[in-house]
Amino acid sequence: MKNRLADATSPYLLQHAENPVDWWPWCPEAFEEARRRNVPVLLSIGYAACHWCHVMAHESFEDEAVAAFLNEHFVSVKVDREERPDVDAVYMEVTQAMTGHGGWPMTVFLTPDARPFHAGTYYPPSPRPGMPSFTQLIEAVSAAWTSRPDEVLESASVVVEEISRHSAPLPPSTVDADVLAGAVVSLLGEFDRRNGGFGGAPKFPPSMVVEFLLRHHERTGSVEAISMATATADAMANGGMYDQLGGGFARYSVDASWTVPHFEKMLYDNALLLRFYTHLTRVTGSERYARVARDTASFLLRDLRTAEGGFAASLDADTEGVEGLTYVWSFDELGEAAAAFGVTEEPNFEDGKSTLRFVSEPGEDVRAALMAVRAARPQPGRDDKVVAAWNGLAIAALAEAGAFFGEPSWIVAASEAASLLASVHLVEGRLLRTSRDGVAGPSFGVLEDYGCVADGLLALHQVTGSIRWLDLACGLLDTALARFAVPDSPGAYYDTADDAESLVRRPADSTDNASPCGASSLASALLTASLLTGAQSSRYLTAATEAVTRAGLLAAQAPRFAGHWLTVAEALVAGPLQVAVVGVDDARRAELWAAAVAHVPGGGVVVAGEPGSVPLLEDRPLVDEAPAAYVCRGYVCDRPVVSADALVTSLTANTPR
Repeated sequence: MKNRLADATSPYLLQHAENPVDWWPWCPEAFEEARRRNVPVLLSIGYAACHWCHVMAHESFEDEAVAAFLNEHFVSVKVDREERPDVDAVYMEVTQAMTGHGGWPMTVFLTPDARPFHAGTYYPPSPRPGMPSFTQLIEAVSAAWTSRPDEVLESASVVVEEISRHSAPLPPSTVDADVLAGAVVSLLGEFDRRNGGFGGAPKFPPSMVVEFLLRHHERTGSVEAISMATATADAMANGGMYDQLGGGFARYSVDASWTVPHFEKMLYDNALLLRFYTHLTRVTGSERYARVARDTASFLLRDLRTAEGGFAASLDADTEGVEGLTYVWSFDELGEAAAAFGVTEEPNFEDGKSTLRFVSEPGEDVRAALMAVRAARPQPGRDDKVVAAWNGLAIAALAEAGAFFGEPSWIVAASEAASLLASVHLVEGRLLRTSRDGVAGPSFGVLEDYGCVADGLLALHQVTGSIRWLDLACGLLDTALARFAVPDSPGAYYDTADDAESLVRRPADSTDNASPCGASSLASALLTASLLTGAQSSRYLTAATEAVTRAGLLAAQAPRFAGHWLTVAEALVAGPLQVAVVGVDDARRAELWAAAVAHVPGGGVVVAGEPGSVPLLEDRPLVDEAPAAYVCRGYVCDRPVVSADALVTSLTANTPR
């Protein structure tokens, strides 16, 4: 018997469609049922690639006795955190406040009016030290609801009051050159000099932090900044978190040395890291970084691209219920290639197997042979829903990487993903969060969707010169400014629109975590749009500056959680850099374009096209009927140049040495 999740568009919900638990999706009817029966709500939140979500499902939600108790004493609601990030954000805040930590699966108990009164994460089938079994937990919660309902309701009121108390926007605080330099010093204090990255185990890819450090180095010449960025880039690319055969990065490393990954592969990680390694290649000229960028792009196109042209959310951590089964190797299986991948007779993983690391180049024939062996193994499941925000990140990364590496097929793929978002996700000017098989899901877009998609479209506008992508991006930005802003708090934004479903608190998270927060992604897109548009330029620049100022205290006090904010602030402090390349589409214009792409630092914009075809190219004529490049910094423009060498000289004249 299938339950109410059978018609869901979320692969995660569909994974639970045949559980004996009588699951409901998140909907008003579920809470009406809880009120009618006067029972609490069990809210279970996870995502399709989550290893421990699978474990808890197998141990508890597939158990007939557990399901029978839940069905009798609760209304059980299952949520895909990727489909409903607003619901996830509200109850993750509760979970962290109650337990001191968070994660998935998230297990929260609610009153019939959705107020939380108890929260946790994974619960085992049998008790462990300091942790009850899931059965003990649900029996205790049910008993408390039945015997002490007033106490439970009072507890729920206190929880809601407490989280509401901390919901005010941060006060404005300037982010200037001194703050940015101070952020580098703070990061030095947390930097792992032995292993790269920041903090200890588990190690997550600090994608936005290293992007900030790279931009800071470009502006100031900081040795400390580039050293942290390159040491972290080397450690990630050489460790087991990076797929040494197929490209792409896993979600995180379970150890401090980047050796053993948590094997799920997320679209947002790989999009952000593709962009970073592309930019790092531009700054350093490293062939190793170029190889990582190219292979990561290949992974996106080979393993995550959907039939409709979008990009799937993730690959599972498990294969046939075993974590990492597809990816690990024994010493004997590798033979003479073992040394190149750092594998010895002493395994570093489970069941006599090891993850692969980069010690030396094994050779293309060896790599291809091992890939063929791996391709014959069972493969991890794929969550093939298309998430708007993460596709925006992928569009930006592929557009920029395609331009830099001279791979037009990557730009075509970015354009096709953008077309899917425009045709399926964009309805009457409003974004929908997800789609699957070309069919839009039920959830409205949140702020990160608007910011990340707009940012991707602006990148695509730059590499294609198409006005379509600029117009669509500006429409999204205008909607975001109108619908998500916090009244009477310039620069502050909610994560949900003013007409979105009302939750126990309207979420507004200003911290960058695994991906850019909604407000920082919006600020980034606003700043880029201010450089590419005409009449709207000053309005977008003001909005971007106000947003960064709202994050000033966060950037100063916790830079590890403000990486994307800091990259935007770097661009603001550096001053806008615009390169307009005008001319017919010929070899001379292409030469100027390639020189600009290879030398414009992070935060700058480049557009090529015929004079007047897009806003940045207006009032910029040919020079003696030949293609020309116009370079403007801080609204002050140099004389146009007609040769690539002269353009490179102009762009590198003020580069810190």
